[in-house]
Amino acid sequence: MIKQLVTILALCLLLGTGTAQAGVTLESFKFNTEAEEQHFKDLIEELRCLVCQNQSLADSDAELAHDLRAEVYGMIQEGNTDAEIVEFLVARYGDFVLYNPPIKPSTYLLWFGPFVLLAIAALLLLRSIRRQQKTASNEISTEERARLDALLGDTTSSKGKDQ
Repeated sequence: MIKQLVTILALCLLLGTGTAQAGVTLESFKFNTEAEEQHFKDLIEELRCLVCQNQSLADSDAELAHDLRAEVYGMIQEGNTDAEIVEFLVARYGDFVLYNPPIKPSTYLLWFGPFVLLAIAALLLLRSIRRQQKTASNEISTEERARLDALLGDTTSSKGKDQ
């Protein structure tokens, strides 16, 4: 009983420590005003973590994200503009660091690839539907209809004779 209680208490302490550490990430930077802090947060929200790939620098807890946040913080403190900071990060890490990369030849596949795949899927669907309509709408010729009537007529008339 006491052993289980100690185990539960230890787990609670470990879980509490992890969330406290995550909260320190952005609060460890010192800002002169709340506007400056909000500017920093807005900027790191627009930048993608290169390790996590589906998280912003603000959301990520990866070591590289910590380093990049510190780099962005330092550049803001030096007086660099957002454009200069983004330009520096793009030059260093490529367009992938941006959540909204610019439209240029190297990012055409990223921007237009989903639409091309959707168009190909729509064309294949239309082609399949047309094939089904052609096979379903094939009418039998008048000769085939007469032959079919003759065959059906013979079976019905032979049934009538047997009875």
